[in-house]
Amino acid sequence: MEAGSQVSGASDGEDDTPPPPSSQPQQQQHRKPSRYESQKRRDWNTFLQYLANHKPPLTLARCGGAHVVEFLKYLDQFGKTKVHAPGCSYYGHPRPTGPCQCPTKQAWGSLDALIGRLRAAYDENEGGRSESNPLAARAVKAHLREVRESQAKARGIAYDKKKRKRRLSSSTTAGEGSLREAGATSTATVCTPMTQSEVTSISASAAGSSCGVTVSDPSGSSLPSSL
Repeated sequence: MEAGSQVSGASDGEDDTPPPPSSQPQQQQHRKPSRYESQKRRDWNTFLQYLANHKPPLTLARCGGAHVVEFLKYLDQFGKTKVHAPGCSYYGHPRPTGPCQCPTKQAWGSLDALIGRLRAAYDENEGGRSESNPLAARAVKAHLREVRESQAKARGIAYDKKKRKRRLSSSTTAGEGSLREAGATSTATVCTPMTQSEVTSISASAAGSSCGVTVSDPSGSSLPSSL
């Protein structure tokens, strides 16, 4: 009877234990993705659709850096950035004063950000095999570098202007600090005691205004103002 009561008590205790909480996974499922994650998902779906519509159709296993470059050139037709041709009168001017017939393309910054999101999406969906990632191929990096240089010349925009400003500001700050140190050193060395002739001239100039006033000499003796 005692064994039976112990077993029944244990079974009752097991029935009373609450099940593990399952609300946390549900909250994670219902959590709204960030703007970056949503944009990355849309870009990934667009890239997969481009590969499926390619002639002949391509898969991720057969996709290479040249195909990614073709994809970036394909996106130029949807761009909104005016890129002036070398023969255009506004070539190299960042603020053109009138319209022209030059085509619009994707800006270099947009393409660079797009490749960054697609590289992250590829690593997430393909198990993180970055060595076989076609979006990180040398051909893609070379194309982005070429687009950056060509658009900088066509639009008159220097993309490394901010970096130069930071370097100049840091060097200027360092120069100001050295000047302050030099000024403090010079100030400390200039403060020298007055000579006997300087004390005598000061006392002589003050004799007309206050007769009988004495001026202390640095050596400790007092000089009469009547000298």
